[in-house]
Amino acid sequence: MMLIKTRLTLGILMSTAAIAAHAQSRGPAAQYWIDLSTTNMSIPGMSGSGGMFGSMMGGAMGGAMGGGARSKTMETELHVRAKPAGVEGTHAIPSGMNMGDSLLLVPIKPVQTGRTDTTSSREREEQPKGRILVYWGCGETVRPGQPKVLDLAKQNYGEFTQFFSSRGGFSKGVQHKPGDSYWPNERDNKQVPDGASLQGAHAVSGEGVPASLKFSVGAANDFLPKAQLSTRGVPSDSVKAEWQSMDNAKAYFLHAQGATKSGDNGSDMIFWSSSEKPDMGWSMMTYLSPSQITSYLQQKVILQPSTTNCAIPKGIFEKAQGAMLNMIAYGPELNVSHPPRPAKAPASWQPEWTARVRVKSTGMTMLGMESDTGGNRGESSESGDNSGGNAPTPLNILKGIFGR
Repeated sequence: MMLIKTRLTLGILMSTAAIAAHAQSRGPAAQYWIDLSTTNMSIPGMSGSGGMFGSMMGGAMGGAMGGGARSKTMETELHVRAKPAGVEGTHAIPSGMNMGDSLLLVPIKPVQTGRTDTTSSREREEQPKGRILVYWGCGETVRPGQPKVLDLAKQNYGEFTQFFSSRGGFSKGVQHKPGDSYWPNERDNKQVPDGASLQGAHAVSGEGVPASLKFSVGAANDFLPKAQLSTRGVPSDSVKAEWQSMDNAKAYFLHAQGATKSGDNGSDMIFWSSSEKPDMGWSMMTYLSPSQITSYLQQKVILQPSTTNCAIPKGIFEKAQGAMLNMIAYGPELNVSHPPRPAKAPASWQPEWTARVRVKSTGMTMLGMESDTGGNRGESSESGDNSGGNAPTPLNILKGIFGR
């Protein structure tokens, strides 16, 4: 009896090991991701992407604007299944990129970090003050039932979780995963020229990378144009946001943020989005997959590609010390593999390699500062804290938003 049990146990263990080994061997031999982003900051009184100001904003926004002062950015990442520590690879690029013949891919090294709690007991005991107010929907007036309000002093964590739950992009692309190889990197970090085009033939090579990892990118999956975003009006009235339609854009989304003083030295953060559904909005300012775009268009969370304007309701940011308007144009997604995926691929189908190209274009401007795409200019405004009657400036508005 003992012998039977021993054999049965060994059999189960061997089967489990075989299943685990099979699972580890599954998946493409190589996966490659390319993320393309175009950025434009339409700041009245400042040209292009804002120079030093654009770089500062790129950092302040945590990269959400896609690269600070640079108009076009590209990031790539290579995963080689048989090389968990990464490989040094090469991405041969078309001449239209104006960046030479190829890009160097370098493995991402794990970052060793020691977690130290430097928060003082006084800081831990101090309760946050102020509120978060969320508005949504295009239109000249605030709709019934708005805003959605969260009082930070209540510290109801269940309410916090529900309040901050948000839709967002989960389309897999560049993630800077340790063990993968990426560009740009410390050995090859040349900037993408404003006139760069991804159109043409591409090839990725490196140890463990199939020699067949070659694909082409057409005009439909190239960089999107700069977002030409402008506003008319002041926050005490309805502000009309307008933009130029983009070829190949699949949808748009707008998001605004401002801050105002509240009682007890606290401050209220105010959010608005163009969605027909309540949403904080920030998680939408990134890439979306084709299926997400289709779903969110049906739900009216994002705007149809034919849309070129949206009114921000009157008074939302009237007392704000500054307000910033962001928009994103979601581009198409290119997915290629070898061999090409069959129309009705079985569950067991497995390609030799896959490649994905994602595209977006983002824009930013300030509310309370009228602008136009034919030459930005500052106008006087009744909004914000403009002591002495001075017109608001980008720096003053940013100080109001970020409390600096």
